[in-house]
Amino acid sequence: MKFSDQLREKADSIWNASFEHPFVRGVADGTLPIECFSYYVKQDSYYLSKFSQVQSIGAAKALDFHTASQMAHHAKSTFDAEHMLHEGFSKELGLEKNAEGHMADEPAPTAVAYTNHLFSVSYKGSLGDVIAAILPCYWLYWEIGERYKGANPGHPIYQKWIDTYGDEWFETLVKEQIDRLDEYAEKASDEEKKRMEAIFITSSRYEYMFWEMAYTLEKWPV
Repeated sequence: MKFSDQLREKADSIWNASFEHPFVRGVADGTLPIECFSYYVKQDSYYLSKFSQVQSIGAAKALDFHTASQMAHHAKSTFDAEHMLHEGFSKELGLEKNAEGHMADEPAPTAVAYTNHLFSVSYKGSLGDVIAAILPCYWLYWEIGERYKGANPGHPIYQKWIDTYGDEWFETLVKEQIDRLDEYAEKASDEEKKRMEAIFITSSRYEYMFWEMAYTLEKWPV
C-alpha cells in the first residue's frame, strides 16, 4: 500500500466527519446561511495567504530544481485560485480586502491555530513534512468536489465553489502532491514517516475545525 493510501485510511473517520459536516452539506444542498459562507470566505482568504507562503517555504526546502519549481508553481496556483474564486465571491458578498491583502477583519482562533501549525511544520521540518501538512487541504477539497459533483444547490456562489474543486485542473494539482509525498516516503525512515503521519492527521483535524469555525461564526472568547 502506498504511504498516501495509508494516511488516507487512517484519516478516514476525520474526513467522513468533514463530508457530513452541516457546512459542507449546506453548501451542496443550498441550505447553508449565507453569513456562514461569507465568514468562511473571509477566513479562507486569510488562510490561503499563509498557505501560499508555506508552499514557498517548501520550494526552498526542495533539493532539486524541478521540485523547487513545482512547489513554487503550486504557490502561484494558490494565489491564482484565491484571485479567481475569492475575488468573485467578494464582489457578490460585498467583501473588501484589508491592508494585509486578505478579507478577514480579524482571523478566527481556528484560522490562526491552523496556519500556525503549518508554519511550525514548514520552519522546523523537511519537505516531506511540509507536503504532509498541506496535503489534506488539497486532497479533502478534491474529494468534496468529487463527492458532490452534480449537486444542485440552487445558489450560484455555492455552485461555483463545488464546481471549482471538482474540476480537472484541481485534480492535477492534488495528484501531483500525492505522488510527491509517496516519492519522499520511499526514502524516509520509519521515524520520519510516523512524524509525517502525525502532521497529516493534525491538518485533517484542522480542516474539520475550519468548517465548524465558519458554521458557528467562531470568535475569540475574550
